Amino acid sequence: MKLSSLRLLVSGLRPRLTPALLPLLIVAIGALLMAFDPAPIQGLRNSMFDQYQRWQQREYVDAPVRIIDIDEESLKRLGQWPWPRTRVAELINVMRSAQPAAMGFDVVFAEPDRTSPQAMASLWLQGNKDAASSTQLSTLLQALPDHDAVMTQALAGGGVVLGFTLGPQTNVAPGEQTPLRRPAPYVEKGPSAQAALYRFESALPPLMPFQKAAAGNGVLTFKSDDDGVVRRVPLVLRYKEDPVPSFTAELLRVGQGVSTTILTSAPTLGGGSAGLQEVRIGNFSIPTTAQGEAWVHYTAPHPERYIPAWKLLSKQVPPEVLQGKLLLVGSSAQGLMDLRFSPLGQLVPGVEVHAQALEQMLSGTLLSRPGWTITTEILGMMVVGVAVGMLALNARSLLAALLSTMVIASVFSVGWLAFSQYQVLVNPLTPSLIVLASFMLCSLVHHFRSERQQRWLTEAFSRYVSPNKVAYLVKHPEGLELGGTRQTCSFIFTDLQGFTGLMESMDPGEAVSSLNAYLDGMVAIAFKHEGTLDRIMGDAVAVVFSAPVLQDDHRQRAFDCAMEMHAFSKRYAFELQAKGVRFGNTRIGVHSGEVIVGNFGGTTMFDYRALGDPVNTAARLESVNKHLGTLVCISEAIYMGCPDAVARPVGRLVLKGKKQPLMVYEPVVAGDEQTRVPLSEYKEAYGLLAAQRLNGLEPAQALRLFSQLAQSYPQDPLVRLHLVRLQRAETGDEIVMAEK
Repeated sequence: MKLSSLRLLVSGLRPRLTPALLPLLIVAIGALLMAFDPAPIQGLRNSMFDQYQRWQQREYVDAPVRIIDIDEESLKRLGQWPWPRTRVAELINVMRSAQPAAMGFDVVFAEPDRTSPQAMASLWLQGNKDAASSTQLSTLLQALPDHDAVMTQALAGGGVVLGFTLGPQTNVAPGEQTPLRRPAPYVEKGPSAQAALYRFESALPPLMPFQKAAAGNGVLTFKSDDDGVVRRVPLVLRYKEDPVPSFTAELLRVGQGVSTTILTSAPTLGGGSAGLQEVRIGNFSIPTTAQGEAWVHYTAPHPERYIPAWKLLSKQVPPEVLQGKLLLVGSSAQGLMDLRFSPLGQLVPGVEVHAQALEQMLSGTLLSRPGWTITTEILGMMVVGVAVGMLALNARSLLAALLSTMVIASVFSVGWLAFSQYQVLVNPLTPSLIVLASFMLCSLVHHFRSERQQRWLTEAFSRYVSPNKVAYLVKHPEGLELGGTRQTCSFIFTDLQGFTGLMESMDPGEAVSSLNAYLDGMVAIAFKHEGTLDRIMGDAVAVVFSAPVLQDDHRQRAFDCAMEMHAFSKRYAFELQAKGVRFGNTRIGVHSGEVIVGNFGGTTMFDYRALGDPVNTAARLESVNKHLGTLVCISEAIYMGCPDAVARPVGRLVLKGKKQPLMVYEPVVAGDEQTRVPLSEYKEAYGLLAAQRLNGLEPAQALRLFSQLAQSYPQDPLVRLHLVRLQRAETGDEIVMAEK
């Protein structure tokens, strides 16, 4: 073969190497997008999670949670909101009489009651000109109980949680703002995660007497997504520099009568905090996002969770309905504007979001999105994206499309299974879209280069054929017909050590130039011995003898060819290494046996090949060199066909995937005398191994002899091999290879 032919081959391979980077580029961009998580990526993920909930809503169970609803009918019967604090106090006392676990108000009582007698007295004095009557009326009003004091007394009875809101900044002077009473203490496990919490600078708390009298105070503020949908409820937030509980968390704490909340953070590799991982309140451990939010799995609307406030105040609700439950006072009235969008595409009262979150916590049906899911999604996307891209670049379009569709369907199946069976939120949509982009762009590249590659293949392989194969086909045109015949052939397989590392460490142009010269020399030797070039696989070469032209001395030809290849490859590697190029040695395997040779394929395209176990065995003999420490391995079939060959026995190898042992030899090469044991001494030691198998002799003598040889020739690979085997108490000369 001429060097020009190899150059043509490499030039044709360049279009194949460059597009291979395209899937890597696509998945790298996708990984960056998923890691930085911009708003469009969040929107895709949230839409997927919403679809999960629409497909499988949480089944409503009768959890000990009820909403005391200030509904339209309650406003109609009892008057518009805000109600006098005396009525709120009455509501508290009625609920407390039923002995609930806790009561919470999804309402902010930030201002004094304007209907209180004292407030009315001030208004009366300002608007009445009759001083005497005004003074008399003011005295009467001042004697009446203050509404806020009545409510404070009701709150002091225990078990009530009030709500307050947080905002980004405040325009109120510090002296004019009602201070926020310090919440129940927190205990942090792991590195502090407070920096990850949502931070707010202003607060609108209840009146201080209410805060002091209430059993707890929780934040009512939701952190909805950009589309306005409430998918998560916070359990802890940050007010200035301090953590504060949410309304949901505080109600759960007061309902259990515990005084402490435990915050568990997820540590990073550097010892810092990756944010919150879990919030433990009493007996309940709730998985959270890094920002301290719990995912809400919504149910469809259920009237069972609502109790109208007017029914409660009119004593139409039996006490056992409320006993031991968490009661949330809020409003479903549209006029009060406390409505939120849910993932189910419905408007729900804000108080119901709190209630549904509490139902999940009490029933243990919690959604979670652990930190490992993000890493898994990115890594899975990268692996699948590269695989699908490479498939689209190299496989037939229909097969690539079918397999890619199956892969993407599998990804969605995994995501759905995680949600439906384990309540874990895994996002298959974003990774699948990136994988689809990889498939489409790579398919487009594949389409555009197909015609160019076909033209190149026609030109290249019209030249790149073994000379003996060309001569045979000229004389025997019937050899182009499909089919095969049985005949005995010999095979050489070669492979270059460390070629991948060489490509990484060298300039690509220099690496290709070095490989060109190496392959040119190897193939020239094969043609010199009239071998047929079966194929070149990167840096590996496969040669067959006695096909298509029969050669009676094919085993001797294969042996001589292998030894000349060995000498050339060592010389070539030494020359490059002297120049500082880390060019590796060449491993060679040689075997002979009966195979089927002929043209295999179809009427459109076929290839001349040899098929059979001897072909695989020759390839295995090449590969087994790396485990033996040798560079050339020949089978007994080759050795017996070469009367003048000088070789030493390696052993009876049971190759990976084989059951029967194969006698293997290493040729003795001139120039290796300093590193190899003299052949006579080696055969004597090896004879003891064979005698162990045949006569059952003790291994002590063989171990002693191989130990002596190893001291004198420490670089002999076969001496080291058998010494290690004997030291492991292995006997005989049969070696079972665990790897290829």
